[in-house]
Amino acid sequence: MSRIIWKGAISFGLVNIPVVVKPASRSHTLDLDMLDKRDMAPIGYQRINKHTGKTVESDNIVKGYAYEKDEYVVLSDEDFRQANVEATQTVDIVSFVEAASIPPYYFETPYYLEPDKRGERGYALLHETMRRTGRAALALVVLRNRQHLAALLVFGKALVLNTMRFADEVLPIEELSLPKGGKQGASPREVDMARKLVDDMSEEWAPEQFRDTYRDDLLKLIDAKIKSGNTHLLTPASKDSAPSSKGAKVIDMMALLRDSLGKRGRRAGAEAPAAKKAPARKVAAKKVATKKVATKKAATKTAAAKAATRKTSAARKTPAKRSTAKKAA
Repeated sequence: MSRIIWKGAISFGLVNIPVVVKPASRSHTLDLDMLDKRDMAPIGYQRINKHTGKTVESDNIVKGYAYEKDEYVVLSDEDFRQANVEATQTVDIVSFVEAASIPPYYFETPYYLEPDKRGERGYALLHETMRRTGRAALALVVLRNRQHLAALLVFGKALVLNTMRFADEVLPIEELSLPKGGKQGASPREVDMARKLVDDMSEEWAPEQFRDTYRDDLLKLIDAKIKSGNTHLLTPASKDSAPSSKGAKVIDMMALLRDSLGKRGRRAGAEAPAAKKAPARKVAAKKVATKKVATKKAATKTAAAKAATRKTSAARKTPAKRSTAKKAA
């Protein structure tokens, strides 16, 4: 199971529920090194002292806040802990809101909450209350030396802590150029056909059927390079990868929707069960008919061959008669 990254308690009112925080996600990004293409030597990232130009060991690196130019206040790990002990040890619930009312772009990183020692009963109470009311808890929590706004959500039998962006970190949606209706809007016919397509493509939520296919394809390409021995060969740019410079086309949305529904229908037909076999009598009759046709064709070919043989022999005999007549003369 994932490691514990934080220990503390959920706090709301006078209730205190001991919990531990565990990661609810993991990264599958490929770990790529930067190389010098001339000799394929790795390029390291060094921490350089900007005054001396020399490398600084990690033990000598501290964090500092610049309150004026070139003037710093140094902060240690203990300073971060002592800044607000209560904040660093509690998921402090501020209020409860309708879970469905939180816009999705506020969510950032999910974490699992697990009850710690003597926290099971309070955990179960909070979980069941939130489940029945359909509420999410908005809370403040300090993780990795940074305070986060967070939402406590119910999922199955667990509570999930999802860190969120603060309001000033979210750009105003009003700045977007969005369709305003009229010619830019969708017609009732288009909406009706689009709904049919959505209904046709609807299925149960099954995230395990999706994979990072780009990562898989990249790993296959890496494996192929290793097997072929081209471990240091740079692949030239493909012409197909160049961006298209064609102008924008007028989109016939109804035609696209019709074609999409047609393709879905053909695919469903291809996946349908195979047609039943014809009865034995009909199959036998077909075989007999096929046999008769084959016999007729064979007879025709034989007759044609005989006629051709007769013509050839007649042609051969004719010159012989002529030569005999000349001799007699």
